[in-house]
Amino acid sequence: MRSFPFGGSAFLLTASPGWKNVLVRVAPGLFPPDLVVQVKALACELPAQHGRPLSRWSTQDLLQQVQQSGLVASVSGSTLWRWLHEDALRPWYHRSWIFPRDPDFAPKAGRVLDLYARQWHDRPLKDDEFVISADEKTSIQARRRKHATQNCRPRTPMHVEHEYSRCGAWTYIAALDVHRARVYGRCETKNGIAPFDRLVQ
Repeated sequence: MRSFPFGGSAFLLTASPGWKNVLVRVAPGLFPPDLVVQVKALACELPAQHGRPLSRWSTQDLLQQVQQSGLVASVSGSTLWRWLHEDALRPWYHRSWIFPRDPDFAPKAGRVLDLYARQWHDRPLKDDEFVISADEKTSIQARRRKHATQNCRPRTPMHVEHEYSRCGAWTYIAALDVHRARVYGRCETKNGIAPFDRLVQ
């Protein structure tokens, strides 16, 4: 690597086959398009592919990798960020997901999507047919404070007793009416078919 007299940076001739026979000279702040493409390609790769103990790139990590790999001797973080921003690349963002492992995932998901579209076996749902999405939260510890909470008064804050008595474990079950955006919920002493039937009723 070497620097040009006018402040630009020289790139390793091994970085790209097209640069082996010519030394690209650029003005300060300007970089060859091939370099920008290679940096964007690097941002789309996993850090582990380059021996980096990272789960995803940050701007600073990517900047260090670009310089250490010999693509460019010097480039600012703001310039690198601008290159990525041009193509809406944000390698430091991530979203968790689960890869479908069920071989029948597509037909099963299709039935759910049909219900969301108010269809079942290729016919529209009737007005008195509902689609609900239900779930439960089990083992909720019910507690009762040993003394009642005292409301706040002028120059006196609310007083809340810190001691409590345990009242057993309860289950909260809830259902979303998919097409009417309404949530129904109830507490039960245990879960099962009967509590679910009460929720549906």
